[in-house]
Amino acid sequence: MNEKELYKELGRLTNNKDDWHDSIEYVGSLLNHSSLKIKAKALWLLGEFGLQYPNEVKPYLDKIVDLLNDECAQIRERAINALGRIGRADFTLVCPHWEKIMLMAEDSAASVRLYFIWASENIATNAPQLYKDSMEIFSLLLDDDNVKVRIEAPEIFRVIGKRIPEFVHPYLEKIKFLSENDDSHIVRIHARGAIRASMQNN
Repeated sequence: MNEKELYKELGRLTNNKDDWHDSIEYVGSLLNHSSLKIKAKALWLLGEFGLQYPNEVKPYLDKIVDLLNDECAQIRERAINALGRIGRADFTLVCPHWEKIMLMAEDSAASVRLYFIWASENIATNAPQLYKDSMEIFSLLLDDDNVKVRIEAPEIFRVIGKRIPEFVHPYLEKIKFLSENDDSHIVRIHARGAIRASMQNN
């Protein structure tokens, strides 16, 4: 199949969840495809597969982690997203790669930093305890110069604050300032949501 046909086939697979389990090995092989478009789609699919079948995608974790260093920002986006989905299903699978995952907060591409936050929200949904020593990383993202990153950054505080509020409490003053002063009204709304979540049990 040429690139167009293969991409169409992967699109068909996306909508046929009954075929996911039996397609893991095939899609995993596409991580080495020469086409960035195909490789990006394969990463996205492996993330979705991993949410359902985390142990079955384990053989591809090292390759996914390697792609965090790809020169193409879209590939880095999809790689961190896949790790987030897999980590949501089974956080123990991503723990050996924790340092490399957290480095994505400093990626030069704003879109990758955004996907890093989304991935962290996925993992923190079921394993918020992993972020005990990482909250300062997200605090820095609250000051990001990209508005899309700033819009999403309070959301990780909301996710974690809802589960382990004491992790968020040291940052409430900063989040409150954002909720009242950020130029983006969506940042202000998300900041207020993070505050409410972390104060719900007080």
